[in-house]
Amino acid sequence: MRDKISQLFCLQKNACKNNSADNRGHNVPTKTTRNGSMCANGTLGAEGPEATETDSSGTGRMRKSMERNGSTQNDTVHLERRLGLFSGVALIVGTMIGSGIFVSPSGLLVRTGSVGVSFIIWLACGLLSLLGALAYAELGTMNTSSGAEWAYFMDAYGPAPAFLFSWYAVEAFVSECDPPRGVVKMVALVAIVMILFVNCYSVNLGMAVQNIFTAAKLVAVVIVICGGAWKLFQGNTQHLSNAFNGPMPNIGAIATAFYTGLWAYDGWNNLNYVTEEIKNPSKNLPRSIMIGIPLVTLCYALINISYLAAMSEQEMIESEAVAVTFGNRILGALAWLMPLSVTVSTFGSANGTLFAAGRLCFAASREGHLLDILSYVHVRRLTPAPGLIFHSLIASAMVLHGTIDSLIDFFSFTAWIFYGGAMLALIVMRYTKPNYPRPYKVPIIIPVVVLVISVYLVAAPIFETPRIEYLYALLFIFAGLIFYVPFVKLGMTPRFMNKVTLFFQLLLEVVPTSSMAMFE
Repeated sequence: MRDKISQLFCLQKNACKNNSADNRGHNVPTKTTRNGSMCANGTLGAEGPEATETDSSGTGRMRKSMERNGSTQNDTVHLERRLGLFSGVALIVGTMIGSGIFVSPSGLLVRTGSVGVSFIIWLACGLLSLLGALAYAELGTMNTSSGAEWAYFMDAYGPAPAFLFSWYAVEAFVSECDPPRGVVKMVALVAIVMILFVNCYSVNLGMAVQNIFTAAKLVAVVIVICGGAWKLFQGNTQHLSNAFNGPMPNIGAIATAFYTGLWAYDGWNNLNYVTEEIKNPSKNLPRSIMIGIPLVTLCYALINISYLAAMSEQEMIESEAVAVTFGNRILGALAWLMPLSVTVSTFGSANGTLFAAGRLCFAASREGHLLDILSYVHVRRLTPAPGLIFHSLIASAMVLHGTIDSLIDFFSFTAWIFYGGAMLALIVMRYTKPNYPRPYKVPIIIPVVVLVISVYLVAAPIFETPRIEYLYALLFIFAGLIFYVPFVKLGMTPRFMNKVTLFFQLLLEVVPTSSMAMFE
């Protein structure tokens, strides 16, 4: 079977043997796990201590201990650094500006009962996203491995918490609610397949689509802002006056309102999932964040003002798609631009989300926390196709079994558990790895503030309006230990996994990022 794979992919034995053993991934058919034990292909490898511990100088071997063993520039097959500053900004902006700005404005008004409070929460969500992203910039420049939270949990806490985060990637399956209409589901599934094809075919094509759709949605944002400015110029300010007339929401309502607003800002950390593919990440990662997130916050603030210049608070609440209603009132014969803009924005955001999310499976599987096949890349196109396919299946399940309102609350609750964990990881590593080189360093108060807010966002809804779904979410996360102990901690391996992995290698034409051990 190995000879067949060698012939199929035209990988030379001698070229593979020239790779250093230190550059081997943890995802080859016969592999050495982090504690030195051997595991068969297709397993969830056993855990162990860091391959290289930090030294006192803050350089050299310390970089090896922080970054995951796997794809390197010396490997026969590896992910290439193709994302520059423009693509980084496009990934952040294009992922953040999706359907949220067309769904969330009315949700915020319902939960706050006040135009003024909802506008403050919009700005506060932008500030929180920026602070969190700046903290992630430090983490991402410390460890330029892909995987974001997973990589940072490995560095700060060890394998078990990191595994629980990768387990959380399939959390959408526990959400049970009324499905959307059949036609909507079919259209969404077709879009997922299209996005999957684009990203499996070529990284450059995936980023080209992202750049084009980001530019298109920014044009749509400018149209909305200009339309609102025209209405304000005509004197339509009645809906903006007396903005704080409504009753002040309670603590729990503010937290759930943040969930709604932060849904629209989700994607602020997506660039950290692809740090292995960013050119000069120590500079381009923080620069992309500093450009992208303030731009999105400004767009959201001006869009909300434009909405209120054209319709009342009650009209926004009753509208199924606020932007479409806005277009019908402002654009006249060109009102069709708004439904088109919603479609373009949603497609572009989904493309960026899949592009980033596929790298989480890639990184976690490379370390032995998920099936090895998910860490393989296409031998010619150098795309992490198995990880992309896996996340597309998850997205399809969400489409088939979820509604947007339930997904917003459920996702936000669980996501901020791990966002808070990433903030704590940064604080912990300030003390456990004080000499580690940090090309970009944030004031310690930033992760502390974001951590406190994360605790509030997780705890306040539980105490204010307890729901069984919150308990289900927590139980699902910790249920990952059922799989972690036997398959990762103890290194147990089903006998058939080797054949399954080799089968999918032949089917998908994928290989490990470090290919040496395939032919030894």
